[in-house]
Parts: sequence; C-alpha cells; structure tokens
Amino acid sequence: MSVNFLSVLFFGLILGMKHATEPDHVIAVSTIASRTKTLKKSSLTGVYWGIGHTATLLLIGMIVIGLKTAIPEKVSLTLELFVGIMLVILGILSLRDGRHKLARNDETEYTNIKSLIIGFIHGLAGSATMVLLTMTTVESYFQAFLYICIFGVGTIIGMFCFTTILGLPFILGSKVKKYVPFICSLAGAISILYGIFYIYEIGFKDGLFI
Repeated sequence: MSVNFLSVLFFGLILGMKHATEPDHVIAVSTIASRTKTLKKSSLTGVYWGIGHTATLLLIGMIVIGLKTAIPEKVSLTLELFVGIMLVILGILSLRDGRHKLARNDETEYTNIKSLIIGFIHGLAGSATMVLLTMTTVESYFQAFLYICIFGVGTIIGMFCFTTILGLPFILGSKVKKYVPFICSLAGAISILYGIFYIYEIGFKDGLFI
C-alpha cells in the first residue's frame, strides 16, 4: 500500500468525521439521542447511526462502482427527498414526547434499531455523492472498498462524539435533567422546520418536482 494511498485513506477518515456533522445528520440523530435516558444510550445512537450509514454506502457504492455506472440524478434526488420526509416524521415524534414532559420508555434495542434505520436512509441519500468521490479518488475496486470503509469509520467517530456531548446532561444531575423535555421539544421543532426546508430545496430548487 503506497504512502499516497495512505494519505487518501487519512483524508477519507477526516472527511467522514466532517460528513457526520452535516445539518440533516445531526438534526435527525438529535431527535433520538435527546429522548434517551443515559449517556451510554445517547452515545450509542451515534454509533448505530454510523453503522447503518456505512453499511448502505458500502453496499450501494460497491455495486455501482462494480457496474461502472452512476446513480441517475432523479433517483438521487428522490432518495434525498426521503431524508426530508424522515426529518419531519422524527420531529413530530420528538415534539410529542416533549409535550408529555417525559421521554418515552425507550429500550436500548429499540433506540438502536431506529438509529440504524436513520443511518441507512442517510446512506442511501448520500450514495451518489460517495460513488463520485470514490471513483475520482481511488484506482481499483479494492481501494474503493477500503476508502468507503475508512470514510464510514470517520462518520462513526464523528457522530459518536456529537451524541456523547448531547448526552452530557444525563450525568450532570437532576437540575439539568428537568430540561430534557424542553430539549426534546426543541430538537423536534428544529427537525420539522429543517425537514420542510429540505423538501423544498430538493423539490423545487433542485428540480425534483418540476
């Protein structure tokens, strides 16, 4: 493995960490992490999101790269639209929990599954861009596989750090915990507004509905 390719992999790791903090990713995961009850559960929402995101990128990316084709623009935009719809749905659920002044009884397994699904949808939406980035960065199918894996590790690290920070109120005592319902409601409201904006951007500015 050449020094140049190792540099490419390092760049992919950093790019993955940065990718994890994109607004639609952060907002979606916040609606789940803000409804957990422990720092550990909050942190794990980021890990499972990253696993779902990476699995989808790897599956779709390797298939498309192997076929030496590209994902059609309309298909890519439709997948992006699903992200906007998901943000609105997640926001509504988070608002409902906030209004009841108590996060739902979320079992760890249930929360992790939801995080995986969110990551899966984000991975679908980002697969077209990932394929283009990978094809212009690497020289072989094996290198493409390694690059997407390292990029995925970066997204897991990035989202883990974010959700850990988001979960800090759970270890700061009851005085802070009483604000959790408010945080939950705030995350929900932001998710709905950003989801509507996202749908508008994809549908009209990017031309999916036109």
